[in-house]
Amino acid sequence: MREHDSNGSATMRRGRRKFDDDDSDFLKRGRLEPALKEDPDLPEVGDRWSSWDGALHGPEPRPDWLRAEHGAVDTELGILKTGKEADVFLVRRWLQATGQSSMIAAKRYRDGEHRMFHRDAGYLEGRRVRRSREMRAMTNRTAFGKELIAGQWAAAEFDALGRLWEIGQESGLVCVPYPVQLIGTEVMLEFIGDWETGEAAPRLAQVRSGAAELEDLWRQMVDALSVLARAQVAHGDLSPYNTLVHHGRLILIDLPQIVDVVANPRGAEFIARDVTNVANWFRARGLPVDSDELTDRLLFEAGLR
Repeated sequence: MREHDSNGSATMRRGRRKFDDDDSDFLKRGRLEPALKEDPDLPEVGDRWSSWDGALHGPEPRPDWLRAEHGAVDTELGILKTGKEADVFLVRRWLQATGQSSMIAAKRYRDGEHRMFHRDAGYLEGRRVRRSREMRAMTNRTAFGKELIAGQWAAAEFDALGRLWEIGQESGLVCVPYPVQLIGTEVMLEFIGDWETGEAAPRLAQVRSGAAELEDLWRQMVDALSVLARAQVAHGDLSPYNTLVHHGRLILIDLPQIVDVVANPRGAEFIARDVTNVANWFRARGLPVDSDELTDRLLFEAGLR
């Protein structure tokens, strides 16, 4: 799911960058302004020291491409995606001494004043926090409550990626980006695409496939949905626009709204909607898939039938 040269380094060439997004006309901006170099605590190269040491980390064993050394530095390479709830930036984390690097997508959820969680209510059913003050703040959508919700979205996505990554490593039936780290409302995850150009892998909606490849992609989709159902969760917003295809492999992304289908009273509805969204896309391209049969199977596997 990654491309880099033989010694593990990655360089950026100028060129168009693409990433998945719900909106077709989202803005793509240039790289962020680097931090001021007069600060003696900043590295001589790059924008800042790696934040790995103060973060919650992804599951072990960690991929060999991941740079977890304390002397690594982070360099912002630009914005990959602007969305309603979060922006995604491309970050190069590298060691100056060896040239080894990781390419990371940094997903930063918006603060309470600049975020539009327009679908909170349905997805958050079944999620609970321990303290009643926090629960009231989230329910009433106060500024504090919105910050808590943002943290819940980030934590939910990080946890889901970790669980599915481990299942995928053991079974080969589901594929997600490796979750590198979590700090507050920022999730850092594996960048899926060309590490040299910064070109993200295409969304499923952008793929033009022959019959054989289409059948294989549908098989992978069914396997992934089955894994989710057996884990008693639903993606919650699955579509051809938040699924990537990289070297023939189907990769699920954008999981902050993952739904516990047992705790959430609308769990069965979320499973059915995920199936319908992707099945309609495959049917429109000539593949005769039975969404009702698949939905019934998934509901049974999730223990809802």
